[in-house]
Amino acid sequence: MSGPRCPQCAQPWVSPRLLPCLHSLCEPCLRRLGPPEGPPGAARPVLCPVCDAEVSLPAGGVGQLPPDCLAGSRAGAAAGCDLCADGAAAGRCLTCGVRLCRFCCRAHRRQKKTASHAVTELENNKDCSQAGKPLLCPSHPTEELRLFCEQCDQPVCRDCVLGKHRQHPCDFTGNVIHRHGDALRELLKSSQQHMDTLEDVLSQVDEMGSAVRSRAEAVAAEICQFARGYVKAIEEHRDRLLKQLEDLKVQKENLLHLQKAQLQQLLLDLRTGVEFTEHLLMSGSDVEILVTKGVVSSRLAKLNSIAYSTHPSVDDRIQFSPHERAGQCCGYEVFGAILKVVDPARCTLHGEGLHSARQNQLSGFTLLCKDTTGERMGRGGEAVQVTFTHKDKRDCALKPTVCDNGDGTYCISYSPEEPGLYAVCVCVKGQHVQGSPFTLMVKHKFREHQGVFHCCTFCSSGGQKAARCACGGTMPGGYQGCGHGHRGHPGCHHWSCCGQVKESSECLCVPPSDTSQRSLLRTVAL
Repeated sequence: MSGPRCPQCAQPWVSPRLLPCLHSLCEPCLRRLGPPEGPPGAARPVLCPVCDAEVSLPAGGVGQLPPDCLAGSRAGAAAGCDLCADGAAAGRCLTCGVRLCRFCCRAHRRQKKTASHAVTELENNKDCSQAGKPLLCPSHPTEELRLFCEQCDQPVCRDCVLGKHRQHPCDFTGNVIHRHGDALRELLKSSQQHMDTLEDVLSQVDEMGSAVRSRAEAVAAEICQFARGYVKAIEEHRDRLLKQLEDLKVQKENLLHLQKAQLQQLLLDLRTGVEFTEHLLMSGSDVEILVTKGVVSSRLAKLNSIAYSTHPSVDDRIQFSPHERAGQCCGYEVFGAILKVVDPARCTLHGEGLHSARQNQLSGFTLLCKDTTGERMGRGGEAVQVTFTHKDKRDCALKPTVCDNGDGTYCISYSPEEPGLYAVCVCVKGQHVQGSPFTLMVKHKFREHQGVFHCCTFCSSGGQKAARCACGGTMPGGYQGCGHGHRGHPGCHHWSCCGQVKESSECLCVPPSDTSQRSLLRTVAL
């Protein structure tokens, strides 16, 4: 007689057990599944032969997996008669607890020993499932599972309540099934919504794949039409372009196929969980629902928590430019290329105006744009944004000028009005280029020195440290003689009060005895 069978051994069920992925296998098949048993008390990972999902067998072994009480009915087979094993169960003897076909029901009522037994009719699958033999406690094989321990979240028998569950809150399964069944229904509703969303996304992925292929075919037609005007060189160039296009199409399709496979697997897992849960809630008895509630809830919650994109992972943007210079092919300059995409992370900055400048003086630097392979773009038109922000004066606005040279380079010029430290950001398509952001130091502008040299003023005063320059500044530093017959010369930092001359290793002043030269220095200005 044909009936429900194990998907692993294709034999009739022998003590089917439910895996965390909601697939069932015979207990002997489970014991042969995967690597040898690990150390005692440790969970053992195995691959489900139905869905290839990695699941963990309990530390206590296969026997700790919940029994799959609905394995037979889920396969579409009706419960059989326990007496003749030939017909489908149509009733149940409430006294004996056995399932009976219609013939055995009549015979059961006619026999002397069983004539007084009460036989009830089975109306549907759920009644048939409930009519099965009661589920017995694995710890107390003679006791039926009639109670539910809320603390341990599992069905228990009367002896369990009197034993290790004595202090735990327990209630009859009929009293708690509504609350736990409602929780499963909420998870089921959420899973069904995810299924609808996944089906919509898969439809979009298929449409996008069609659009990518359609666009690729259109670009291929453009490339072929453009290449017909040339002889051998253009034909080779055309083949090269088609190869690039094919690679791009394959790259996009591979990404879409990968996304589709991931979405399909998630949808398949959700559909399996939903179908199992629907069948459990529709056909399972109270105890059967409570027995499998934990693993079902865990599986559905895990599937519902998996993140996935609700849009295709790539778009159909593939552009061909027939006027783009493509270099040399067989000694001929050829045109036409699949447009490069600028990579801001590979774009570089060059020039003297990157890190220092002078107040009110025009300065600048150059931006060189490159594609994802590091090659120069060779064309302009990119969205370049440049900002200058004063570190101390936030309201100080500096507006640079960006000039597109049309060859992949951009000249950025600026004229700072305020000295100080600036933070400079250079972005292409909203992303920073190499080296951005960076700091720019703007120094004070050069001023024409008014009056005599400071050191000459200092020397003429007889070496007084408090001598003042014609610009109003005083000589910094300590007394350091320079050997020219005056004392207190501050290390020959000439004009340092005006910021006009750097340190010199040679003394720029003249001895006090040389009156003519001293007079000449008094009249010299920058």
